[in-house]
Amino acid sequence: MFLHSLATAVPARSFLQSECWEAMRSSPLLENLKPRSASILGKVLTGGGSGIERRNLALDRVDAVFGLDAQQLNETFEREAPPLAADALSKALAKAGLVPADVDALLLCTCTGYLCPGVTSHVAERMGMRPDVYLADLVGLGCGAAIPMMRAAQGYVAANPGAVVATVAVEVCSAAFHADDDPGVLISLCLFGDGAAAAIWSDQPGPDGWRAGHFSTVHHPQEREKIRFVNEGGRLRNQLHRAVPALAAEAVAGLYQKRSAEPDQVLAHSGGRDVIEAIEAVLPHHLEETRGVLRDHGNMSSPSVLFALERRLAAAHETDRRFWLTAFGAGFAAHACEVWR
Repeated sequence: MFLHSLATAVPARSFLQSECWEAMRSSPLLENLKPRSASILGKVLTGGGSGIERRNLALDRVDAVFGLDAQQLNETFEREAPPLAADALSKALAKAGLVPADVDALLLCTCTGYLCPGVTSHVAERMGMRPDVYLADLVGLGCGAAIPMMRAAQGYVAANPGAVVATVAVEVCSAAFHADDDPGVLISLCLFGDGAAAAIWSDQPGPDGWRAGHFSTVHHPQEREKIRFVNEGGRLRNQLHRAVPALAAEAVAGLYQKRSAEPDQVLAHSGGRDVIEAIEAVLPHHLEETRGVLRDHGNMSSPSVLFALERRLAAAHETDRRFWLTAFGAGFAAHACEVWR
């Protein structure tokens, strides 16, 4: 399966971590939290050790999200996810020299909201795609979803020679806002941002000859409760255990042993500073692009690994021949693939 283009999109507003803290401190939010919880938020958002400088959020003001109930958060996802996904896809199509009518299949992954019909229906309508375009929404795969989505696209391409397939990973993490005194929930408030990444694929070589394949996956359902969304009063509440960095490192190290060749770089999901450090400890690579995505956008969930790939491709390393991609999250599950030319 050949890559023809890759593009990303984020909401227009970008907020420094310090701005997020000031919004929390001046809102009623902290009044409902224990002093220790407020201290954790302040330390992570202003201490400078999180590896995050700013995050893009689909909000005019950070404090606007604090008073939203479950219904309003759901409406936020329905309002924001389709245009964000369409923005990334429009850019990818333009880079590939294609128009929406050229797309034969649209696959989209998300975990920060639920629509029926799915987000693909809204994107297809917004972009004027053909009425016979194949639409498939992948939900519930969490932060690791982009790579299984690519694997599904590979299957479609193999079964439909000549088809043009678009994939989109889109997350509106600000529509999954939840606050309580659980440390995992508090850390989540400091990590997540909004974004989308879109790619165009076919069975014919693209302009630079990049292709994707050699997919692998591993899942450990016995660790499911350590990282997942739970539904609490109609809200999505992120359940995040301190063991996640070690779980991610162990899973990624195992997948790395299955690689077909040595990569020029590893591009990983930007799960957080501790996760990145844990992965770097078990792999012979410094995750420069992954750290850059975390710094500039935070953890955007599923699109993050594709943001890292976009950065590496844009850097135009003439000697680059192979990248190893990995993403992980809810399940506990981890996935990998190779992109090479």
